[in-house]
Amino acid sequence: MTTIESPVIELKNVYKSFGTNVVLNGINLQIEPGKTTVILGESGTGKSVLLKLIVALLYPNKGRVFFEGRDVNRLSGRDLAKVRTNFGFLFQAGALFDSMTSYDNVAFPLREHTELSEDEIREKVTEKLRMVGLEAFANRMPGQLSGGQRKRVALARAIALEPKVILYDEPTTGLDPIRADVIDELILKLKEELHVTSIVVTHDMKSAFKVADRILMLYHGNFIFDGTADEIRQSKDERIQRFISGQADEKELEALDRA
Repeated sequence: MTTIESPVIELKNVYKSFGTNVVLNGINLQIEPGKTTVILGESGTGKSVLLKLIVALLYPNKGRVFFEGRDVNRLSGRDLAKVRTNFGFLFQAGALFDSMTSYDNVAFPLREHTELSEDEIREKVTEKLRMVGLEAFANRMPGQLSGGQRKRVALARAIALEPKVILYDEPTTGLDPIRADVIDELILKLKEELHVTSIVVTHDMKSAFKVADRILMLYHGNFIFDGTADEIRQSKDERIQRFISGQADEKELEALDRA
């Protein structure tokens, strides 16, 4: 594994299971500040679970999770709430409030977690919508937006509190290639302009290669790769190459033949 002197996030010997289903099997991970780390893996390998462990939406069965040296699983409710304001979370489906305009969706965390006046909130919301190219859509309801626009509004909401870390859960899922590339460009833009640390969970290889400083791959509860985009392309591991090329293994194909 890559050794980092001062990780912003660290997982030590983390296990997570649901009943008899072991999802994470003693993983160790350090996330370097200011970089974009992409986590790859097949569906059900625990990528999204990993994100939820980082912000204590889930708790490990064993092991410890740290943010800036603090064990998040040992924090009180109030302290944990403060720590969570350091994170922006872009959920896979966007998770906008359907009854709120784009403006109010982005304003929501500011109203909940700050003492800013409405004038100050208006300034910040306008700035964040401008960053994602949707300032003119402030009064639109989520149902009036395309899938890509909803994700961009959700991203504006994720950065409303100017977090240190942005967690992206399958950010390009459900988008056509052009809209997916817009999201990728925004990930790069926010890293450059806000100097955030980003963790991107995806199975979109084009996206991964474009945004990643570092790529990890989860397989059966453990990391089987940790390196750069060029290094994963050159990997001789058959499991990795099948994933990159989107090729089913022989056992899966044989099962189809028997069905």
